[in-house]
Amino acid sequence: MAQNTDTLKLTAELEKEYGKDTADKLVSYIDMVLERNEHINLTAVRDRDEAMQKHLADSLSVTSLPEYRAAHSIIDVGTGAGFPGAILAIADPDKDFVLLDSTLKRLRVIDEFAQTLGITNVQTVHARAEELSKKPEYNGSFDLCVSRAVASLDKLAGWCLPFVRRGGYFIAYKGENYAEELEAAGKSLRKFRGNLVRAVQIDTQAQDISGHVLLLIKKDEQEKGTVTIR
Repeated sequence: MAQNTDTLKLTAELEKEYGKDTADKLVSYIDMVLERNEHINLTAVRDRDEAMQKHLADSLSVTSLPEYRAAHSIIDVGTGAGFPGAILAIADPDKDFVLLDSTLKRLRVIDEFAQTLGITNVQTVHARAEELSKKPEYNGSFDLCVSRAVASLDKLAGWCLPFVRRGGYFIAYKGENYAEELEAAGKSLRKFRGNLVRAVQIDTQAQDISGHVLLLIKKDEQEKGTVTIR
């Protein structure tokens, strides 16, 4: 199968960073999603080269952040086809991941793929975030929450921050209109004690991916937080 230059570069980088076995698993996961996508709607992306950049590379962009590296327990809210949660679990087998989604058929596919690839550090949970986060075993239980292309930041703050322990982080994968979302989410962030630490531009090899940022939001140790852009 012919691969474009961006995909070849990405594959080489994956092997250098994670070793060939892990790189092969990461690529295999993408291929499995695309193959199953012919029968069940997992992603709007159909092209393999595009999926390698928009799903694989984009999901892994968080791994260079010290806040991510320091986290052990991570929940992915609205995981969909496993982006970014399943990809991160493959890349970091020493971390524990909970992949949350309200669509059961997608979670069953993730479970199947995880078994096939030998991914043992993933637990899928079928529930709505706003309901699950109220349960004692999930409320304030995670070092980090990630969410990618799920909803506006105003909604995500209420769904994601309750899962995070005080002093932990919520990282939202966002587009180029993130500043507008931040402004609209001010009240929600304050309510759930969220403080914006910084916005990190995602560096990708593909020319058609632009404006993607990671919003790092820390859950305040105190009762109320403030929105501060630094």
